[in-house]
Amino acid sequence: MGPRPLLLLLLGALALTETWAGAHILRYFCTSESGPGKFRHVVVGYVDDTEVMRFDSGDSNPVAQPPVPWMEQPWVEQEDPEFWEEQTRACKQCAQFSGAKLNNLRAYYNQSEDGSHTFQMTCASEVGSDGRFLSAYSQYAYDGTEIFALNLELSSTNGANKTVQITLRRDFLHQDDVELWRPLLEHTFPNRLRLFLKKGKGSLLRADPPKTHLTHHPISDHEVALKCWALGFYPADITLTWQRDGEDLTQDMELVDTRPTGDRTFQKWAAVVVSPGEEQRYTCHVQHQTMPEPLTLRWDPPPQPTMTIVGIAAALGVLGAVAAGAVMWRRKCSGRGKKSYSQAAYSDTSQGSEVSLTAPKV
Repeated sequence: MGPRPLLLLLLGALALTETWAGAHILRYFCTSESGPGKFRHVVVGYVDDTEVMRFDSGDSNPVAQPPVPWMEQPWVEQEDPEFWEEQTRACKQCAQFSGAKLNNLRAYYNQSEDGSHTFQMTCASEVGSDGRFLSAYSQYAYDGTEIFALNLELSSTNGANKTVQITLRRDFLHQDDVELWRPLLEHTFPNRLRLFLKKGKGSLLRADPPKTHLTHHPISDHEVALKCWALGFYPADITLTWQRDGEDLTQDMELVDTRPTGDRTFQKWAAVVVSPGEEQRYTCHVQHQTMPEPLTLRWDPPPQPTMTIVGIAAALGVLGAVAAGAVMWRRKCSGRGKKSYSQAAYSDTSQGSEVSLTAPKV
């Protein structure tokens, strides 16, 4: 055994001593596109719901590398350059494999080389919380139609792998494809996944709980939509269910796909249509790995508008009383001023008359 295979085995053995919360999966999505005088192969790798690797043969210097957010991670800079060189070699070999499959499929259908065609592969391996292999799969699709699927699953009874192979209407896909994928899915990919989890656990093993709330949307005089929101959570696996009087409404609710929010977290919502006044009979239940138990939400109506109106009316009454008092006070003060002025004027007039009468004649 050479040093490189021995190193991979040692990495796999050491990784088994690591434990994580829950199972984790490594996925690769590969797309090859051929046309007159062109061929392009793109590979994107994910650990759970985080992109960790990208390769594009259309680049001027095609190499496997982490996406931009991961370029800032310390472990990426400290990682052995051989790790990414190995990823690059694997991606280039995958491009050659996909190109050969495209040629075979085009010949199988007797298609002209002038047309454009796509060949897609998805492959994944899953390990448990103890780092041991659990399951894997590989799939091919030609021009959007699935033509091959291989599933591997660890038997819970005897610990051995049981294989389910599905070959769809394509005679040229035979046992060679199974023999190609089994060692990759059972050994190479799980070892690679353990290494990703060990080196990048600061970001890959994080868990962000969802921020939840309910919204109320009148539809008509007879219908209201209640929408249950879960925002900013990671990983993406989450369950939202509505209940009416404790009974599940799986068939009567609208559930959207989990969507990325752009900040490496996810969002999701589920809605039901209810009759006005019956909102309190409905509850939304949220399950996520960050929660020790499901969270239950019920719509709380806002304060009644009549209370607000009464409060405003009382405030206006107080203001009116104050204003009336001020007016009366001003009138009273104004009346006193007029009386004093009249008395002074009368006094001045009287004195003036008296002086006029008693003054010596000139």
